[in-house]
Amino acid sequence: MSTSEFFALLMLGLATSFTPGPNTTLSTALAANKGLRGAMPFVLSVPVGWGLLFGLCALGLGAVMQQQPWLGQGVKYGGIAYLLWLALKLSLSGTLAQADQKSLQVGFLQGVALQFLNIKAWMLALSVVAGWQAGRPDWLARLAITLPVMLCFAFFSNLTYALVGALLRQWLGQGKRLLWFNRTMALVLILTCLWLVGYSVPTAPAASGVSAAAVIAPLAEYHP
Repeated sequence: MSTSEFFALLMLGLATSFTPGPNTTLSTALAANKGLRGAMPFVLSVPVGWGLLFGLCALGLGAVMQQQPWLGQGVKYGGIAYLLWLALKLSLSGTLAQADQKSLQVGFLQGVALQFLNIKAWMLALSVVAGWQAGRPDWLARLAITLPVMLCFAFFSNLTYALVGALLRQWLGQGKRLLWFNRTMALVLILTCLWLVGYSVPTAPAASGVSAAAVIAPLAEYHP
């Protein structure tokens, strides 16, 4: 992998990881409600889930998804339904005591599953495969570079947002601040769902792959 390709990968990671999105919103909300320790299972699940998804796409699952549009639609609307359900649960939690109950549990396994229901996570995985691996004779060596880089971005971006939520926890515990914070986070999830409606799995890339630079432009607004 050339220096320019690696730099493009870093730029993609920055553009897609540290901007607000469903994963970072949930990391912030969970930490604000349950503390950093309570949010860590979800924070860890994001890189694990996306890493599994990316690995399967690199091994050919992505091609199946691209060739069967109905699968992409099922993933998209299944993910939207799950995010709306989480938004409803979040909006009904107004105290730290309520947050400690099972009604606001989004743990490790749920977080891993959410990555497979996130159509934009699929888009990112398929685009990285197309731009950095597809049709390359050294695709295994490239996988050994792209996967750890993207996993680091996924982990540290969600950890950063969780830290912000944890720092706000004591202040939010006063009065109805937490209730309105949770409703704001729920609104962000709802707006994200509306945004996701317009996205679909990209068409199958050419066998020879595409340039890394061509991948970044359409993903500049991606929010994991």
